[in-house]
Amino acid sequence: MNVKRNPAGLEAAKILLDIEAVNFRPEEPYILTAGWASPVYIDCRKLISFPAERTRMMELAVETLEGNSDMSAVDAVAGGETAGIPYSAWIAHLTGKPMLYVRKKPKGFGRNAQIEGHMPEGSHVLLVEDLATDGGSKINFVNALRNAGATVSDAFVVFFYGAFPGALDTLEKEGVTMHYLATWQDVLEIAEERQAFSPQAIQGVKDFLGDPVGWSVAHGGKGAD
Repeated sequence: MNVKRNPAGLEAAKILLDIEAVNFRPEEPYILTAGWASPVYIDCRKLISFPAERTRMMELAVETLEGNSDMSAVDAVAGGETAGIPYSAWIAHLTGKPMLYVRKKPKGFGRNAQIEGHMPEGSHVLLVEDLATDGGSKINFVNALRNAGATVSDAFVVFFYGAFPGALDTLEKEGVTMHYLATWQDVLEIAEERQAFSPQAIQGVKDFLGDPVGWSVAHGGKGAD
């Protein structure tokens, strides 16, 4: 898969390692929400507890978005429930944009709303989440926003696995470009430089990145569709 490296990716990777949000566990793989087996896991939620680090990460996020998309055309920033909500709030604050959040499904009572906040018909909305593996979970949020009358052409995540096939294609087919800071390649480079994990763990991650689908199948996860 052709994944572009973001110039800010290495700095973002350093921040994630600094706050110990990076987990390497090839001997006991994680099964991700999307069904893939992975020797690595990023806990982006930890960032909410580190003010200096989250401030810098969001500065990098805004720089990335302004360099790769037309932020002047964005009317609002929407966070996906739940992990995307704090990131959307910080980005909305830094860019002076209104904030929304998108429920995974309508709440089932009252207004039965799936979009929370004020969103005029035809608003151009940026979707924000913490991370992406294969991109599939973002489609639900994109569709919810569009069904409510929004235009959605861009999404942003702090961390993109950058390993599983079709992740970017999934969103591109829906007319959405995904922007991101760090990938596992960025994290691996800094982790190896710092000797943050054992040589065996580093090699396990390299084996995974060399053949993520094969590695997933061999370790109890799903394979290519």
